[in-house]
Amino acid sequence: MRKLLVLLTVFVATAYFNAFTLLAAEGEVTMYQTLKEKFIEGDWRFMSLVLITLILGLAFSIERIITLNIATANVEKLMSKIDNHLANGDVEAAKELCKSTAGPTASVLYEGLKNANQGPEAVEKAIVTYGSVQMGLLEKGLVWISLFIATAPMLGFLGTVIGMIQAFDKIEAVGDISPSIVAGGIKVALLTTVFGLVVAIILQIFYNYIISKIDGIVNKMEDASISLVDIMAKNNVFK
Repeated sequence: MRKLLVLLTVFVATAYFNAFTLLAAEGEVTMYQTLKEKFIEGDWRFMSLVLITLILGLAFSIERIITLNIATANVEKLMSKIDNHLANGDVEAAKELCKSTAGPTASVLYEGLKNANQGPEAVEKAIVTYGSVQMGLLEKGLVWISLFIATAPMLGFLGTVIGMIQAFDKIEAVGDISPSIVAGGIKVALLTTVFGLVVAIILQIFYNYIISKIDGIVNKMEDASISLVDIMAKNNVFK
């Protein structure tokens, strides 16, 4: 998982660099130069920290999206095949089917089928217990995305405060409140806040999308778990 995260981080950073290079090569110099100039004007030390939060946040988000897409299975088709196997009295074939199917839903159903000979209560208990484990795996890494969402604007505000202090230091050194000195210093200071807020907005969109994907998977998992108990009872698996 760590290797995948590192590769995704490098991929995102490379993609951004190639995108900017391509824009410049195609003549879209204005956008490229503007981003470059604003990045430098906003104090590259703090802007770089905010950029790092963006890259890492996107890496975690992409990793979660890829994992959740892999975990999304055709539950209706899976339940139909399990029903057919149980109708033929072949519990082992149903277990093998769940074992060979990727995703948390199939894993939860497998745990339920493993406890088929112990009665419906044992099946429901196994499903609930293992369902909690799968929930934790689905939500893995979300805490880091939340951290980057909160950290990006705070780093921007920190850069702004330090920039304002530097602006007042210039005013004190000059001994006169010049509009050009004040306006220039404030503009540079506020750029870090803008960049931090933009990064937080981007990551928040990814975060909400991931949460919606997890909710969808959990709902399907719960429906499949209830259906499994009904299918097992219908086919007289509990003896």
